[in-house]
Amino acid sequence: MKMISQVASHRTFTVTSDQSVRSVAKYMSESGVGAVPVIEGGRVVGIFSERDLMKRVVSPGLDTEATRVQDVMTRDVVIAEPGESYEVALKRMQQFGCRHLPVVDKGNLVGMVSLRDLLQVELEEITQEVKMMESYVFYMPPGTGNS
Repeated sequence: MKMISQVASHRTFTVTSDQSVRSVAKYMSESGVGAVPVIEGGRVVGIFSERDLMKRVVSPGLDTEATRVQDVMTRDVVIAEPGESYEVALKRMQQFGCRHLPVVDKGNLVGMVSLRDLLQVELEEITQEVKMMESYVFYMPPGTGNS
């Protein structure tokens, strides 16, 4: 079973709370990420996602240049820890309805993990399990074949 430290992207894209939503959305688009941790003083103080952009900025018609990330970010950040299994993180995502988790170790951001990352690992684990079952089912001990 894989641990979060083996799954998480260790190249994290971060922003600060005083940045405009427009600049952060552009940064996310250019970086190809769906969410970014918001960092202040080296600590994760929030997360800003595509969902936040749609629900809290676009839908109410806010000005993306005038609106600061701190005004629309998710403050109650759900995190993952490097030493936990991918299954624990996946259940946490389901429980809290989120698709991205900052990976935090002793208060420091060390990576990010997405729902897509975790589902890919789960698919690999299931595929491996199926292959093991197939080899068990189709295994024929020596001397038992039709020769």
